[in-house]
Amino acid sequence: MSINKRPLILVTNDDGITSLGIKTLVELMTQLGEVVVVAPNSPQSGMGHAITVGEPLRLYKTDIFENVDEYECSGTPVDCVKLARHYVLKERHIDLVVSGINHGSNSSINVLYSGTMSAAIEGAVEGIPAIGFSLCDFKEDAYFDHAREAILQITKQAMLHGIPAGTALNVNIPAYDGKPLNGIKVCRQADAKWGESFEQRTDPQGRNYFWMTGEFMNLDAEKESTDEWALENGYISVVPCHFDLTAYKAISSLSRWDLN
Repeated sequence: MSINKRPLILVTNDDGITSLGIKTLVELMTQLGEVVVVAPNSPQSGMGHAITVGEPLRLYKTDIFENVDEYECSGTPVDCVKLARHYVLKERHIDLVVSGINHGSNSSINVLYSGTMSAAIEGAVEGIPAIGFSLCDFKEDAYFDHAREAILQITKQAMLHGIPAGTALNVNIPAYDGKPLNGIKVCRQADAKWGESFEQRTDPQGRNYFWMTGEFMNLDAEKESTDEWALENGYISVVPCHFDLTAYKAISSLSRWDLN
């Protein structure tokens, strides 16, 4: 990044442009650079890396934040990054994509479903350093202040040292429990999943519908190196993620198949 200008930071999220999490993130990022916001006009949690292909995308200027160029988008978090990169900021170099702060954890398996992290990973796809921030608290009025300094520290270090090409950082922050955070740990994604079930219910018109429920299961045998362990023990977890989903260890096994 040039030392002669303020870095250009694109801020987005999946909880919608009016959420407290993105308000907090915008306030923090304006301390570090010039901020442009392109975020969904409504909650998009659980959208993963979805994009809009069957209907128009709409983009409107807003005035929610102070001294920020900002837009709300009718599409998904990934749509927001694409529109920012190829339309809103097409003539400019984006130095950093920052997504969040999500209301709720995106640790371990949750990264696959997360609109917050998919927006960050889309930044990495575009060759832009990217970070997704999530707080392990789903409440709309969640408390973010205990994490402000750590968010600034992580972002400053990413801007100073750079993030490896094709990589986005998945940062998860413990919910505030009245105690100071124990620190920041760089770790790996835990081997965990949701044990899901579906409850069949009946609406007032007598029609059946289903409601997904689930129990989180941490299956990792070496827990202390994982994001779940870090969060349970009061640490912020930082997991580097990339969009290459190749299972390299399986290539040698599959190469022995008779496929010809």
